[in-house]
Amino acid sequence: MHVDFLPDIILGNIFSYLSLQDLRNSSLVCKRWYSILNDEDNDVWRLHCFHKLAEEVLSSDLLSSTPTYKAKLKAFHHAWNPEDCSRNIYIKPNGFTIHRNPVAQSTDAVRGKIGFSHGRHAWEVIWEGPLGTVAVVGIATKEATLQTHGYIALLGSDDQSWGWNLVDNHLLHNGDSQGNYPMLNNAPKYQVGERIRVILDCDDNTLAFERNYEFLGVAFRGLPEKLLYPSVSAVYGHTEVSMVYLGPPLDG
Repeated sequence: MHVDFLPDIILGNIFSYLSLQDLRNSSLVCKRWYSILNDEDNDVWRLHCFHKLAEEVLSSDLLSSTPTYKAKLKAFHHAWNPEDCSRNIYIKPNGFTIHRNPVAQSTDAVRGKIGFSHGRHAWEVIWEGPLGTVAVVGIATKEATLQTHGYIALLGSDDQSWGWNLVDNHLLHNGDSQGNYPMLNNAPKYQVGERIRVILDCDDNTLAFERNYEFLGVAFRGLPEKLLYPSVSAVYGHTEVSMVYLGPPLDG
């Protein structure tokens, strides 16, 4: 039987065995294949999710902001990088959450798997354990340090990283405080479990944050035109931080 006569359900089953690169190529073959693969919640993407993602994360609410199977799969491929973190950090089996080991006099950081140099990108960070004295959310280049002695705001301690310290609401870059953030009187402190949305605009070279769907304003301007990675740095033993990539931010 010619492939053109195969039912969509059979084609979808075949597609589920292809690599992501092969799926991209397949979507360019014809309108019908594009239509099948453009459905982000069909069996193709569902089966890929079941092959790649841990059952515990699919059944939890961690990925609640990624409404389709394809979006969940994309989030997984953008998650924390187990090969690009401090030796005192490991990635939990769910693939999205770091755990910092209780090592004294150490500050530890991690980067995401994929960096960005163009376009607009958003991801959520959820701090699921105690903050300690310093808990920083932001971005870093590949040159930024991922581990140092003592308890410091590692993310933002050099010219290769930019961060927001959730403990004291200070912005940090190049070892200096860049002022309070957000610019509100008596701005509320971060509560463990809240979702922080990080918004990186590589076209406008800015970094901004949202908390509980409230836009807090632009935090940093004039970012360099180089690969910038989602990043956090932590000091508290056994604290855990999850990151879920969302894709382009929704305006408004």
